[in-house]
Amino acid sequence: MCGIVGIYAHDQVAPDLYDSMIQLQHRGQDAAGIITCNERFHVKKGMGLVQDIFEQRHMERLRGSIGIGHTRYPTSGTHSNDEVQPLWTSVPNGIAFAHNGNVVNYQEMRREVQENRKRYLNSHSDSEMLLQLFADELHRRIGAGPASSLADRAFFEALFSSMAELFYRIAGAVSAVMLIKDRGLVAMRDPHGLRPLVYGQRELPDGRVDHIFASEDTMFYMLGYRRVRDVLPGEIIYIASDRQVFTRRLAPKAFTPCIFEYVYFARPDAMLNNVNVYRSRLRMGENLGKAWKETFPEVSPDVIIPAPATANTVALSMARELGVNYSEGLYKNPFIGRTFIMPNQEKRRQSVRYKLSPQELELRNKDVLIVDDSIVRGTTSKEIVQMVREFGARRVYFASACPPVTQPCYYGVDIPTSEELIASVSTEAEIQEYLGADLLLYQPLEYLVEAVTRKGDHHIDTPCTACLGGDYIHKLDQEEMKRCVS
Repeated sequence: MCGIVGIYAHDQVAPDLYDSMIQLQHRGQDAAGIITCNERFHVKKGMGLVQDIFEQRHMERLRGSIGIGHTRYPTSGTHSNDEVQPLWTSVPNGIAFAHNGNVVNYQEMRREVQENRKRYLNSHSDSEMLLQLFADELHRRIGAGPASSLADRAFFEALFSSMAELFYRIAGAVSAVMLIKDRGLVAMRDPHGLRPLVYGQRELPDGRVDHIFASEDTMFYMLGYRRVRDVLPGEIIYIASDRQVFTRRLAPKAFTPCIFEYVYFARPDAMLNNVNVYRSRLRMGENLGKAWKETFPEVSPDVIIPAPATANTVALSMARELGVNYSEGLYKNPFIGRTFIMPNQEKRRQSVRYKLSPQELELRNKDVLIVDDSIVRGTTSKEIVQMVREFGARRVYFASACPPVTQPCYYGVDIPTSEELIASVSTEAEIQEYLGADLLLYQPLEYLVEAVTRKGDHHIDTPCTACLGGDYIHKLDQEEMKRCVS
């Protein structure tokens, strides 16, 4: 999972890119980068958090009114500086590229790019492969001459047919922004809309309009943008150098955005696919409360506490549904990263106690129900149960807003092998014992889907729930899927 942003403004764009990436930091903490352009590309990338990478001197050097940014959470390739996005290529014309998602048939397409297209790949990043494949398709359509000599409409037709060929060849999740030198800003989304991408505009006092694309709209209000709409599945939007907007869409397929965006990744103040994330989590809590009453009708906890912070909204709503007290019995240090996207299991385990501090007065001599967004590997959940017991809880129950995660994700979430998933190798009774909980409840899948799709003019056919049951959008054989994360 990554965060991407592209802005075409009428003033220096680097400060707005930096602020946007701060608002997307929760989507990736491994690395970040910015590319801007005036007469040439200006690049700054590095490992770590946004605020640690960019200094004032870098912002002054990142000149231009157009640029793209990326916060990285690696799902393919390695944790190396070479793979930090945005990436760029000089042919044709100069293209900078930032991508959120994952390509399932990566190995096949890597061979295609290197052997048949004769394009050099410097890394094992699927994003670099996508960039080179798209660049080659565009080069075939516009030729070797300067791209700036083509009329905007003709250039857009070349962009669209290049995207169509790209999505004909690849299987996977792609939301991307591109900066094309002397032409403008491009955004595109795969035909199933697996990863989010939102479009916004900012009207200036003189009537001119700035444009933004981002994984979430969480920075729009702060920067003065209004949310226009989501980039549609299979759509490409081109903002030309005169700020004229071109848009076209591939033939529609089933609209299946990732359900984990609503469960965990997205910030609660985001609106994705015309579904309010905060409201969807309230409905998750309501449904989880109903499931608790159906499963354990004789058990009423004294207090419900969230595993902060993603589960706060779910826990509050569940407490209302059950008519019991809600308490933030675990204090979260806001300066510690999200444990799910830590690069290895040991760091996740260490991080839990660094970032969470139990409040004894809220726990001692009480029957405590812990609510979390999900149980993926089980590491965090086990530590939390143990901490709550150590601070005097009489009984400890555990409820997950998400059903058991039993299958790997090949679309951009770091769940690459079944062996890592506790629900894939253990029964619910065994998981309860491993966690050390007195009772364990998982949200039923149909309750989760209903919570996400109940409200909003969203046009979602059904969310992607492949990690919860193995119903993958792309019907590739398992060996090919395994290779895409190897």
